Amino acid sequence: MSNQFSSLAANEALANTFIDAMARVYLWMTGGLLITAVVAAGVAGSDELIFTLTSNPILFWGIILGQFGLVLGISALINKIAPMTALALFFLYSGLMGVMLSVILLNYDLGTVGIAFGVTSGTFAGLSIVGLTTKKDLTRLGPLLMAALFGLIIASVANWFMQSGALEWLISYAGVLIFMGLTLYQTKKIKTMTFEALANGDAQAVNRIGVMGALQLYLSFINLFLFILRIVGGRR
Repeated sequence: MSNQFSSLAANEALANTFIDAMARVYLWMTGGLLITAVVAAGVAGSDELIFTLTSNPILFWGIILGQFGLVLGISALINKIAPMTALALFFLYSGLMGVMLSVILLNYDLGTVGIAFGVTSGTFAGLSIVGLTTKKDLTRLGPLLMAALFGLIIASVANWFMQSGALEWLISYAGVLIFMGLTLYQTKKIKTMTFEALANGDAQAVNRIGVMGALQLYLSFINLFLFILRIVGGRR
């Protein structure tokens, strides 16, 4: 009987730890979104900063390359650097994203941005709930979604030269579907990896998974928001 109670207590402790670990993932992701929003609002409210960004191609592309480098760096070094260092780099990336979004969002009405954000938040929350509760194996979705994402990038680059309105709409709707799928897949993957790391008693792995999970979900949210924003329209 005592062994049974010990087992129940251990399972309950593991479940509580798992909930705390998953809560940190979404807390860190939300922190990144807040940093992005604050930076975007601050830069957009400064005519001087906006002029500097839009009139200096070297600075503009430097920020883009800096973002790309940070994502690659975090992904490559996640197992070699301290989790809190990775988290700091993620928050730095979130700030740079805010700088870029400040320029993009100036092309849209505030009401349209609010609608797009609301739709994105609701969609993301629903997909996260499904990803956290589904018992289905979503492993096969990963390669398919990455292939679709690669195709989306190629189509987007091609449309920079073609400037096709029809292709732009197709890319926007495809982008929404792809990042909806990625949100679902990533949520389930983060859940599975976190539980396995906890079961093995590897606290460092749990934190590293948490930071990478927050970054992945953050990127899915931002991209889902941008594609929905393009669909909602309202360009000035």
